[in-house]
Amino acid sequence: MDTKKAFPKKWLLSLLLILILATLPFYTNPYKIVSITSILMYVCLTVSWVMFCAPTRYMSLATATFFGVGMYTSGILGEILPFPLVVVCGGFISFLIGLLTGIICLRLRGFYFAIFTFGLNELVRNSVVWWEANVSGTVGRWVIILESMTIYYYMLVIVLLTVLVAYFLRRSRFGLILYSIGESEEAAAHIGIDVTRYRIIFFAVSCFFMGLAGAVMATKWAYIDPRIAFNPVLNFTPVLMALFGGVGEIYGPVLGASLLTAISEVLLSRFPYYYMLLYGIIFIVVISFLPDGLVGLTRKWRKETTDAIG
Repeated sequence: MDTKKAFPKKWLLSLLLILILATLPFYTNPYKIVSITSILMYVCLTVSWVMFCAPTRYMSLATATFFGVGMYTSGILGEILPFPLVVVCGGFISFLIGLLTGIICLRLRGFYFAIFTFGLNELVRNSVVWWEANVSGTVGRWVIILESMTIYYYMLVIVLLTVLVAYFLRRSRFGLILYSIGESEEAAAHIGIDVTRYRIIFFAVSCFFMGLAGAVMATKWAYIDPRIAFNPVLNFTPVLMALFGGVGEIYGPVLGASLLTAISEVLLSRFPYYYMLLYGIIFIVVISFLPDGLVGLTRKWRKETTDAIG
């Protein structure tokens, strides 16, 4: 009975949040819209990372690769194609690169996979540097500029799509397959699951949403170069945000990405010289005392509340 009551309550809260976000630009100032757009970007990247890495326990450090591919797709095709098609192309190209990456490293596991994906980002970044220096003759390029409100709504739609896919994937038989791969690949293969195929496909699916986000956010920054597009920090940030929020529930990475992005902006604006120190202290506290993130804290609070009522 409690589960039946909780289910519609979650959906009602979700719909209310979507309604607030959809109408937000009409009653808030432009600066806040820019800040919330950044939050939406990190939510998209974090949920995309969790979509594949959390159930399979594969540590991907290539988020910046696919985000950067989306940015450069926007930079190259932005003046040629309609922007909605540019965004789709950014996601599709990232999807194809994700497929290729999965095929190449299908035998790698554990930290070997993590090192490979991080090296992939450096390979792509330096390849773009070489291409721009020797072929295009320029390092960096200008991107078409969109209004802040337009970028905000594009990112909102992408985030909603990403969260919905992650939510239904987790509750489908494909989600069970991914979790079985994370528990034991050998056992999953023994019962007839094509481990390699599912691993490659869903890794590429997670890359698709990263590419969508990159294609949109490129228009916010107007100018991109390999250092901006393939910033190595983006490889680690979604991982830390996912750990902060917790990966046990879909709202964990959403909450973690939202809170940490907001906290980082406050720290950077008010304490620019102590920003990284304070940020590091926050993570030490979380890892030491909240190993399951905010999701674990919420579950513990609910259990204590239930026990107290009972």
